[in-house]
Amino acid sequence: MPAHTSATTPGYRRLFDLPGTRAFTAGNLLARLPMGMFSVSAVVMIAGSRGSYALAGAVTATGLAATALAGPWVARLVDRHGQARIAVPATLASVLGSLALLLCVRYGAPDWTLFAAYALTATTPNIGGLSRARWAHLLREDPAALHTANSFEQAADELCFMLGPVLASFLTGAFFPEAGTLVGAVLLLAGMLLFAGQRSTEPPVQRRARGKGPLRAAGFPALLAGFVATGAVFGSMEVVTIAYADAHGHRSAAGVVLALQAAGSCAAGLLYGTLRPAGSPERRHPWCLAAMTALMTLPLLAARGTGSLIAPAAALLVAGMATAPTMVTAMTLVQRRTPEGCLNEGMSLAVTGLLTGIACGSAIGGWAAEHTSPGSGFAVPVAAAGTALAIGTAAVLRPSGQRGS
Repeated sequence: MPAHTSATTPGYRRLFDLPGTRAFTAGNLLARLPMGMFSVSAVVMIAGSRGSYALAGAVTATGLAATALAGPWVARLVDRHGQARIAVPATLASVLGSLALLLCVRYGAPDWTLFAAYALTATTPNIGGLSRARWAHLLREDPAALHTANSFEQAADELCFMLGPVLASFLTGAFFPEAGTLVGAVLLLAGMLLFAGQRSTEPPVQRRARGKGPLRAAGFPALLAGFVATGAVFGSMEVVTIAYADAHGHRSAAGVVLALQAAGSCAAGLLYGTLRPAGSPERRHPWCLAAMTALMTLPLLAARGTGSLIAPAAALLVAGMATAPTMVTAMTLVQRRTPEGCLNEGMSLAVTGLLTGIACGSAIGGWAAEHTSPGSGFAVPVAAAGTALAIGTAAVLRPSGQRGS
């Protein structure tokens, strides 16, 4: 979908001129950075102590599953009682889980305690969702400014998930295996306290209509299915990229290659926020999905056409540029379709859909990498993106039965 700049398009400076936005954004970013640290830190810490990557992977997978279950429940409590009253104690419980995991690993506790401790970290609030909810409240009368804010939040997601693993790897390697988990827990708690302390920008609690949850809202289930398919793109791309790099003797470079995809998405997200896209989000969403599907074919073509890692790396940088606009538009639709009084729950369900898709995509991508040629595994993200496109297009066509513009 084409987009054009406008003299009336609000910029990032205008967002942060609003009272309190700089402070809550600083706290949000500080608390969000550990989200890219904990998984890597846990794997390094557990595998180094117990000598088993299988155990480390099983523990982190348990945490992912627990997060998918607990996330919407925590978000519903936030909607009912307010961000500060729920997010702070939920974060404290998560931090205690991280510290318990650290101590269990450090002092050789039985394996089952690792699963229990890491599952406790699932109470971590959806920090990006809390921030988006604040922007939605502050900019409820200014859709163009909200588009810019959502673009910033998506770029922040990409930046934190790009820098988090790098910081975790540095800490665990330069100091001691538990350093990544320890620093991540401190950053999470400090950031959440700073964020929650900004009460002037906290959305007021709104009464929730009886029986009007997000899953019963028109169009929300299809949107959630699209998030699952989009998550499968991310999960499969990570696994097949690592497998491709390993097959060509460059496994250590896989992290850098994946960081390029995140960097492309981050840059595109910031640029997208300076534009004023034409048309409604409902009409733009399939166009964004179509662009993502088309660009995801580039790594496949590069991997099949060359035997090096350079071409797929460059292709991933370009392919990542479709991710942020797609996610920004999808999150805007979540905000529009979620009934009043349950916005945090709606965004948490979207994240749960992404996590579910990432898990499924990782499994399918791993199977493809093992049973097909190294380059052919890149067909899985293309298929997942195509599935998301089909779901998004069907959702647009269903109300009127006619193709939208």
